Amino acid sequence: MKVELKTWAALGLATALAGAGLAGCSGEAGEGGEGGEAAQTDTAGEAGEGEGGEGAGGEGGEGGIATGEASTDPVVYGSALAVAEAHVIAARDAYAVGKTAAAAEMFAHPVSEVLLDMDPVFAELGVADFKPLFSEASQAALAGASKAEVNAKYDAIISALRAAAQKAPDNGASESKVAGGIIADQIERAVAMYARASEGDSYEPYLDGYGYFKTAQTLFNASSATISSDNKALHDRIAKALELLSTAYPSADRPAKLDVAQGALSGASSGVMLAAS
Repeated sequence: MKVELKTWAALGLATALAGAGLAGCSGEAGEGGEGGEAAQTDTAGEAGEGEGGEGAGGEGGEGGIATGEASTDPVVYGSALAVAEAHVIAARDAYAVGKTAAAAEMFAHPVSEVLLDMDPVFAELGVADFKPLFSEASQAALAGASKAEVNAKYDAIISALRAAAQKAPDNGASESKVAGGIIADQIERAVAMYARASEGDSYEPYLDGYGYFKTAQTLFNASSATISSDNKALHDRIAKALELLSTAYPSADRPAKLDVAQGALSGASSGVMLAAS
């Protein structure tokens, strides 16, 4: 096991976060000073290899995104943005329940996990660099800022992600096809992280999965009618999967027991992936 600090080095936060006992995604819970346990990461469990599998088109950057396809495939592009959104949703909600160090970690993770690899794509599509917003949010969480201030940092990131989404490439796929593909990817990641979280008592895999679930839910709320109109089977399978995931991930605070049947979750995710293909 070794501590992975690439995220923090990229943001100029390595020293502060090392002191807080934080590490990369998919390792042990990054609760640092709250629980007195330094987080560690098995680099084989980084997002591209274990966090949600190889979603969005196969192996790519550390977020499992095939970034080489992101400039032409709107599902891959949108999945990259969704991975970033999942982390900041998890960060905001973790901060709200007092997981300060874990929140700081989650706010910063998207930079090394996906956004650095997406830089050439963003440049090609005319998306302004918004990585500093993640650093600012992480620093605010580390500093113990008010929930209102952290929420404002979150809102700024979401606004930047929505603006970036407007620059998505167009390969002729319908709006419902693109939305369904991105949601399917997030569901698959949430299910995979629940399996990982169930292997032990680590907080961070659970928090990762919670973020993916909430992002899938948000995207589905925005596109439900369109998906239903074009692909009722996909709509219904997404709804079923999200209902199961809402039980698996009731809040950003990990339950004492993770007792939702993995087989049911995996089956629901497979059904969504099949209908979305």
